[in-house]
Amino acid sequence: MSGNDNPYSTSYGTMSATATYGGGAPQAASAPAAAGSYIKDTTTANFTKDVIEDSRNQPVLVDFWAPWCGPCKQLTPVLEKVVNEAQGRVKLVKMNIDDHPSIAGQLGIQSIPAVIAFVGGRPADGFMGAVPESQVRQFIDRLAGPAGADQAAEIEAVLEEAAGLLASGDVNGAAQLYGAVMQADPENAKALAGMAECMIAANQHERAREALTDLPGELSKDAGIQAVLKKLDQIEEARKLGDPFALEQVLAGNPDDHEARVKLAKIRNVEGRRDEAAEHLLTVMRKDRTFDDDGARRQLLQFFDVWGFKDPATIAARRKLSAMLFS
Repeated sequence: MSGNDNPYSTSYGTMSATATYGGGAPQAASAPAAAGSYIKDTTTANFTKDVIEDSRNQPVLVDFWAPWCGPCKQLTPVLEKVVNEAQGRVKLVKMNIDDHPSIAGQLGIQSIPAVIAFVGGRPADGFMGAVPESQVRQFIDRLAGPAGADQAAEIEAVLEEAAGLLASGDVNGAAQLYGAVMQADPENAKALAGMAECMIAANQHERAREALTDLPGELSKDAGIQAVLKKLDQIEEARKLGDPFALEQVLAGNPDDHEARVKLAKIRNVEGRRDEAAEHLLTVMRKDRTFDDDGARRQLLQFFDVWGFKDPATIAARRKLSAMLFS
């Protein structure tokens, strides 16, 4: 979703460095100065020390921002406040993508503000957009453990159990747990997204889309809900791409038919064969980065958006992508 469509994120892939959020004259204002020992700015050269190494001691949040990004100016003070109140449970490192674009590019970040959490030297979780303070607190609690036990922790445990059931193929069991959470918290974004995933698993695609349509306010912009909607779009697109066996036959005769390979990648993705889908796109990138204006890489990043930061296929493909781009 571009910055013009979503008031909580600004696409820096399509907006120049002099653009301003919401229109008006260009502004050169920078993000607020870092406060306290838990917050610092970093550079490409210092990223390994400030983020990779420090994240082995406690989670490190990396805030990717730019001076022209209006939502960044909304999010940064919220991040700084919550991180300082966390008293060392996490650290915050800020990176100006105008001055240091390579790390953001390596991580596949396409819009800002974007916050990526590193734990144990690796990306572990993240979010995009100027989310409310309550969501920032929940995000930090999820990474570092809650400051105090409450109902939110119990709900989170049920959601984790439901996700495990769904991953193991127990769609009915997962749906029951997601339904229980929705009774206690009707606007719980994870439960709504999870229930829609259950519907997709049961081949009830229209019901899944209806369940996520016309949601109120901020709920409709939740990253998890948006990911499920993108997944539904990918399923609809894959249905129109033809027979995967026929595409395999085409590639057997001509391995350099990149259009056929990208189509097959999209089909394998909706079949759940994520590693295979990613490998097809990486193959296209290895052979011809100019194909479809680097379309294979853009498609892979769209897969990552749906799969999520923690998915094993995302982690494996990101490593291969990083090795390809930065070796």
